[in-house]
Amino acid sequence: MAYEMLSGSQAAAAAVQRANVDLVAAYPITPQTAIVETLANFEAKGELGGDFVSVESEYAALACCYGAAAAGARVFTATASHGLAYMHEVIHWCSGARVPVVMVNVNRAIGAPWCLDPDQGDSLSQRDTGWMQIYCSGAQEVFDTVLQAYVLSEELLLPCLVVFDGFYISHTYEAVDVPEKEKTLEFVGEKKFKAQVIPGAPANLHGLTTGDNQILLVKNRHETMIKAIDLFKDVNKKYEEFFGRSYKVVDSVIPPGSTTVFMAAGATVETIRWALPELDDCGLIQLRMFRPYPAEELCAILEAHEVERVIVVDRNCSVGMGGIFSQELRAALYKMEKPPVVEDLILAGGIDLTVEMLHKALEPVNEDRLTDQKWGVDVR
Repeated sequence: MAYEMLSGSQAAAAAVQRANVDLVAAYPITPQTAIVETLANFEAKGELGGDFVSVESEYAALACCYGAAAAGARVFTATASHGLAYMHEVIHWCSGARVPVVMVNVNRAIGAPWCLDPDQGDSLSQRDTGWMQIYCSGAQEVFDTVLQAYVLSEELLLPCLVVFDGFYISHTYEAVDVPEKEKTLEFVGEKKFKAQVIPGAPANLHGLTTGDNQILLVKNRHETMIKAIDLFKDVNKKYEEFFGRSYKVVDSVIPPGSTTVFMAAGATVETIRWALPELDDCGLIQLRMFRPYPAEELCAILEAHEVERVIVVDRNCSVGMGGIFSQELRAALYKMEKPPVVEDLILAGGIDLTVEMLHKALEPVNEDRLTDQKWGVDVR
């Protein structure tokens, strides 16, 4: 093993550099900028292995990647916050066109007003665009997941969004095992997907269709997306054989006798994991894969441990409804005979999660409250 001190952003760039990428197109935006800078440094030293294209906007970055992927190239881009929102039209197009784009989004709140803290609403606002979404809780996980994303995306012909928190992960350094490029290339493998655009062979791609045809295309994308859960498991078995590490779509640490679990995605997972020894009768569920949604895996964990209460840590808020992760969990639990109570700890705006908040979140919700929600600003 060769460990390097890397930030989450540098870990993402290191994985891209070791994935035999043909083209990187990106536009800097805080807190994602270090990814672009690191990749630009690789290119300047002749170590990237592909072309680096400096574009005029995030929209152009993803459009450039779409065109290159359609021509058979392995591509990468990264963004955050308003940059991801600016890409929205092309995000849909990449999914509909079935091109295997891999993109990193570094969570940051969307204005107004301007805010740099890591609200997850930017990535979650893209949940219905047909991209796989995987949330990471540390720099090592970022490195590993970016490499795995290429295998998933190119096998299923669906784009993949790798997500992690701004600053808490993007700018925090940790020891990251960075394997030799020869071995990572062996894991990722050669490109197997066919080019849609072939020089010298003009074609009309993705022209006008009817609703009767469109529903078949959407149905096919949905059914293919569902396969990502089993494929993720297979990819991680292979990854463990290569590098000694593996991940689950849903991970859990639930001591015997625990009746309450905290559920989270991203950097807040590690805060909860660290605090578990002082949280009586509590466990942790880490939601790693968000699209496709691992409903069966979540229900199986909750049933196996006879969990009575789930407190979902949502660093986001769907205004008028509440935390997005808690919404999805409630929808997934309807098949359970005895579903647990679901409560929501909302950290919208990207505020920090503290151990004190976790203790206060365990206090019963007042009986006169109309919802099972607590706001981080009220319990810190």
